[in-house]
Amino acid sequence: MAVLVTGGAGYIGSHMVLALQDAGHEEIVVLDDLSTGFDWALPPEVRLVVGDVADQALVTETIRQHRIDAIAHFAARIVVPDSVADPLGYYLANTVKTRALIEAAVRTGIKHIIFSSTAAVYGEPEVVPVPEDLPLNPINPYGRSKLMSEWMIADAAKAHGFSYVILRYFNVAGADPRGRTGQSTPNATHLIKAATQTALGQRSHLEVFGTDYPTRDGSCLRDYIQVSDLAEAHRVALDHLRAGGESLTLNCGYGRGYSVLEVIEVVKRVSGRDFAVRLSPRRAGDPAQIIARADRIRSELGWSPKHDDLDGIVAQALAWEDALGRRNRV
Repeated sequence: MAVLVTGGAGYIGSHMVLALQDAGHEEIVVLDDLSTGFDWALPPEVRLVVGDVADQALVTETIRQHRIDAIAHFAARIVVPDSVADPLGYYLANTVKTRALIEAAVRTGIKHIIFSSTAAVYGEPEVVPVPEDLPLNPINPYGRSKLMSEWMIADAAKAHGFSYVILRYFNVAGADPRGRTGQSTPNATHLIKAATQTALGQRSHLEVFGTDYPTRDGSCLRDYIQVSDLAEAHRVALDHLRAGGESLTLNCGYGRGYSVLEVIEVVKRVSGRDFAVRLSPRRAGDPAQIIARADRIRSELGWSPKHDDLDGIVAQALAWEDALGRRNRV
């Protein structure tokens, strides 16, 4: 049995590949168009197919050639403000192309799908920490595009008999503790990446969008989950499905939040460097706070995080940015 990882040359997908490989999975196939991913982020023995997840002929051929039984679907666009500016582009990338992938999966008899979703499906939650059964009300096209994909997967599973796990991410951060991969997109908008780049002098300043939210210091509150812990959640989800487990929708977070200004102070302290911070107006589509209720994934999958430490997450991000800078100078 083989696993197809779409978007597997990207940030989270490449960590999933490592999690599978570290656990002894012999055949892992990555499908990535390399628009934001990097072929060098993958171990050399992992098969890379360069192409689009909506190319049904390519997907079908790949599934049949490698006898794939499960798909971990990471390929997507993820920047909330960009989704507000380009909603049709996000519905194409995240919804239309996911539909094409699901259709190819159904036609080829795929048994299991693990889907990369988002806490953005909750919108501005009235209950914090956010449980999985809270009414869903996304406030931006990114969240809506992912929610529509959740619906399609659930409906198709009922009609065609495959099983799935939908994982709703909170804010992903950090890098592989062994330094094998990390967030490598130059202009990524992730707060911890941007802050570590600024600490290392790669950006002139860090911009904080909104200091008038109804939070303890006026900046947004977020639940930061370390990327290797998130990848491990996907791996145990695959084991759960292959063992005959039921379909599930689960939050992926630690259950507590840090404000933007608090994260910046941690980056300054861990790096030992001060840097310029500019306060700017709110961005469209950003909720004030989003923190996971994260007990269900522990009870359902037996998942237990190993890297729940913001200082450690920041140190990993700093080490990766330093290594990436040396790589880019070669």
